[in-house]
Amino acid sequence: MRSIWNGAISFGLVSIPIKLVNATESHSIAFRQIHTEDNGRIRYRKVCELEEREVTQSEIGKAYEDADGTMIPITDEDLSHLPIPTARTIEIVAFVPADRIDPLQMGAAYYLAAGGAPAAKPYTLLREALKRSNKVAIAKYALRGRERLGMLRVVGEAIAMHGLLWPDEVRAPEGVAPDTAVTIRDKELDLADALMDTLGEVDLEDLHDEYREALEEVIAAKASGEAPPEAPAPAAGGKVLDLMAALENSVRAARESRGTADEEAEVRQLRRERAAPKETGGKKSTSTAKKTTAAKKAAPARKSTAKTGEGAAASKTTAKSTAAKRATAKNAEAKGTAKSTAAKKAAAKKTASRKRSA
Repeated sequence: MRSIWNGAISFGLVSIPIKLVNATESHSIAFRQIHTEDNGRIRYRKVCELEEREVTQSEIGKAYEDADGTMIPITDEDLSHLPIPTARTIEIVAFVPADRIDPLQMGAAYYLAAGGAPAAKPYTLLREALKRSNKVAIAKYALRGRERLGMLRVVGEAIAMHGLLWPDEVRAPEGVAPDTAVTIRDKELDLADALMDTLGEVDLEDLHDEYREALEEVIAAKASGEAPPEAPAPAAGGKVLDLMAALENSVRAARESRGTADEEAEVRQLRRERAAPKETGGKKSTSTAKKTTAAKKAAPARKSTAKTGEGAAASKTTAKSTAAKRATAKNAEAKGTAKSTAAKKAAAKKTASRKRSA
């Protein structure tokens, strides 16, 4: 990797020659500006205002514009002789726990490469010291015309440096949070926790830039003279009127996408708890029932002739069945009564016969 800055790390009385290289790279697709009528390139030309002519890059320098518009030229040599110790040195000023660094301060990332064989041992010493202490080093360095703050930490077997904003460059979050008083219920927090647990963790290596991939498809299609792929239908928008329902649906969708739909019982249990009757709950339920009943009464009866015939036939069949059952019951009752009467007569005859013989 090509270095963008050469210098040294100042670690007490230890000096470690290093080279600064970019730790990140951009994969964004770049566009050119064109003339829409003929696709001709649109270019910016650097023109000197005094001579009114285009100048080359070798003729361009830098200057500070004073309040009255006067230009004060500043050369690279002037910058290399700045009266500060960090002009060519990354000066470590402290070692602190990593959680002391606010992520809002973190900026560009760089790798610090050892500058030759003599730097190998002090470089390794600093790396191992950082590992064992579980701390990060806070350093000051100068880059691109200004002094900056940095944080050194171990990445694999290398030392990385993150550029940090100065504390006064980070804005306070005043006026950002909503100023409307809201109440968050425990059940809503429980569902939010369930959603977080369901989504779980992710391997960052599995994430990729879908926008860039879609853009590459569009470019490839247009380059081959084909129609670009159609965009998927946008998701339904609108305001979230029921936060609990939205959370429950989110948990359900997340579980289904991860193949854990068998955990639906927990969501249903939460729904039943939420639907438990309260002082105002009964009124709402009664009101809902009344509305439902009224809607049913107001709805027109739309039955086809076939359905009416079927209903009549069913009624006749039911009537016949009922009549048959009643007749059967009467016959059974009559038979039972007849048997009982015959038995009584037989018993009376036997009694009379016994008396005569006596």
